[in-house]
Amino acid sequence: METETAAKVATYLLQINAIKLDSQKPFTWASGLRSPIYCDNRLSLSFPQVRTFLKNSLVQATILFPEFDRVAGVATAGIPHGMLVADVLDLPFLYIREKPKSHGRQNQIEGEVKEGAKILLIEDLISTGGSSLQAVRAAREAKMEVVGVLALFSYGFPEAADAFAKENCPLITLSNYSVLLREATKLNYITEEEAGVLENWSNNPQKWSDTFNQNSQI
Repeated sequence: METETAAKVATYLLQINAIKLDSQKPFTWASGLRSPIYCDNRLSLSFPQVRTFLKNSLVQATILFPEFDRVAGVATAGIPHGMLVADVLDLPFLYIREKPKSHGRQNQIEGEVKEGAKILLIEDLISTGGSSLQAVRAAREAKMEVVGVLALFSYGFPEAADAFAKENCPLITLSNYSVLLREATKLNYITEEEAGVLENWSNNPQKWSDTFNQNSQI
């Protein structure tokens, strides 16, 4: 994405505390990984100015993908942003769960499933890319074409880039971790020293987590 847009997205997410940075008291992810960053982009929905900016930025970014006739949100956090994009573009909207429901019609995809439809998937956050690519595979199994995934933010993990490449699925994000660190330093959210620690985490999150746990036990 354009540097100006990426910087503004990062700044907004910092200002509303959707992204929190703390290298001294890291957060524990659901996987058990210790991380100096926690990202909850759902908070942006509560701030009209931020929500509108993100909506407009996502809509502008859709021109970077091949033509599509459906917008789909990756459940659950991608649903509201996907719905906003679909509304602006006046296109049908669907959303895709991680797995089929265990009751009722047992749907994994909610909305009109049309064979041959061309879908743009909207996601809020890319870490390893696992949940997004599950949605991609579900859409393809339903004989719909996925033109790509558009997300608000990415941690920039190489494994995610590799996974999307392996699935032959284009990925574009409005902002990313390296832009975030630059803006956070510029705005004095973190020091240069803290930025170095945070950059080390992104290079090898598992090693950083293991090292922190070892040091905290000494």
